[in-house]
Amino acid sequence: MACTTILVGKDASYDGSTIIARNEDSANGEFCPKRFVVVTPEEQPRHYRAVISHVEIDLPDDPMRYTAVPNADLKEGIWGEAGVNEANVAMSATETLTTNERVLGADPFVELVPAEGGNPEIPGGIGEEDFLTLVLPYVTTAREGVERLGALLEEYGTYEMNGVAFSDVDEIWWMETVGGHHWIAKRVPDEAYVTMPNQLGIDEFDLDDALGEQEEHMCSADLGEWIERNHLDLSVEPSSPFNPRDAFGSHSDADHVYNTPRAWWMQRFLNPYDEVWDGPDAEHNPESNDIPWARQPERKVTIEDIKYVLSGHYQGTPYDPYGKLGDEHTRHMYRPIGINRQSQLAVLQIRPYRPQVSRAIQWMAYGSNPFNTLVPFYANVEVTPEYLADTTTRVTTENFYWANRVIAALCDGAFADTSNAVARYQEKTGAYGHAMLAATDAKIADLTGIALDAEFDADETDGDVQPMEPEEIIEAIRSGADARGILAAANQELADKLKADTDKLLDSVLFTRSMAMNNGFHLSDF
Repeated sequence: MACTTILVGKDASYDGSTIIARNEDSANGEFCPKRFVVVTPEEQPRHYRAVISHVEIDLPDDPMRYTAVPNADLKEGIWGEAGVNEANVAMSATETLTTNERVLGADPFVELVPAEGGNPEIPGGIGEEDFLTLVLPYVTTAREGVERLGALLEEYGTYEMNGVAFSDVDEIWWMETVGGHHWIAKRVPDEAYVTMPNQLGIDEFDLDDALGEQEEHMCSADLGEWIERNHLDLSVEPSSPFNPRDAFGSHSDADHVYNTPRAWWMQRFLNPYDEVWDGPDAEHNPESNDIPWARQPERKVTIEDIKYVLSGHYQGTPYDPYGKLGDEHTRHMYRPIGINRQSQLAVLQIRPYRPQVSRAIQWMAYGSNPFNTLVPFYANVEVTPEYLADTTTRVTTENFYWANRVIAALCDGAFADTSNAVARYQEKTGAYGHAMLAATDAKIADLTGIALDAEFDADETDGDVQPMEPEEIIEAIRSGADARGILAAANQELADKLKADTDKLLDSVLFTRSMAMNNGFHLSDF
């Protein structure tokens, strides 16, 4: 699936959180209704069978509770996409990546072979349909997430190239599949953000670390030998750092239309003064192949910044389809980030300054990002609000997904006439989302003993606070039933306000579009 990802290290974010975020976009010519749910241990399968590849996998008997954003229509499988588990580990899966013929010749994809001519069916590997369900309920750190998914890839293989993000309160890891069975992963620098636009992204990789201490890099066990055997390292100088983007990625003309412009626009927004972005003297332009994978921002990155870049349609450039710069050709040259076929946006925030039970926030938006809003929900709950959880395959404004779809369809053809109403809606809902977090955090802090398990920075405490072990984190969350009840009530209150304001926006933009219909007439009846 076509998606866009941004990862923000804890020293680059506005509040010290680790943040991983991704748009899930459906394939061209289709929409994919999504649900935001909690999967309990009782609901987690013990024997898993993929719909697409037919691969079958036995799963451990001790899963954790976790959130997910599965498809409303399960005809192609679960597609859990994004969530946080009871150990406050977040996972976003997946960003579809590009590759090249040399990689696929060296390690072909593991694709389903149907039964034919008396020969039995041969199952394929695992893919985006499966990753979240197979990994998130069983890992207690981001690093463990990489290790578990890596082991599954090496055993079962995959039929597609994907990028996967894992985060906990301390670390973010970005993992890229390479061919059918190989993979690499790199820790996102704490002071940096990462932009990923459907293109294999890591541009510098320390193989010695990945095959040794694994402090900042990890990979499949035989990666070094495999690279050498298949002549995949394209470095001119032996001393040059290994560049996976060169070795494993694509270098097609299509990338310059579909992928690189998105990275260019996101970094242009987050680092506007670091370099010249426009004109003949630009260091990087929309078609540059060497746009950095990771970059330190010029200021701390906020939730609103993440929503803005993941809603981007090249505002302020000649490439904006809603803009007045450029001409009809330039306004449709490049694939925008915020497009019509977006399914959902999940922003997963792990806050170091809050107790374990209220530390994880899953910000959610549905539909086309230029016209929707992003609001926060606590992840450590037993159930999510029906307005986001009960998405149907039938169009109805009684759920958040379809309401956003209808609003976007109405607004797209009258961008200038509806943009003010959309902007007011986004600001209002975003503001009371932040207010809800502040008020609910205060209630949690008032509960006896709950605030004591927060891992505050040393300069905020009188003593040396040691990080909690994963088992202690899980126990702190599971024992906080009263706190989880407060979180669920806050989620529901927010969803109720969200529905009221979304209905008002729908009413407003429908009126605006109705008054502009071509078959109107200005003379009223008497």
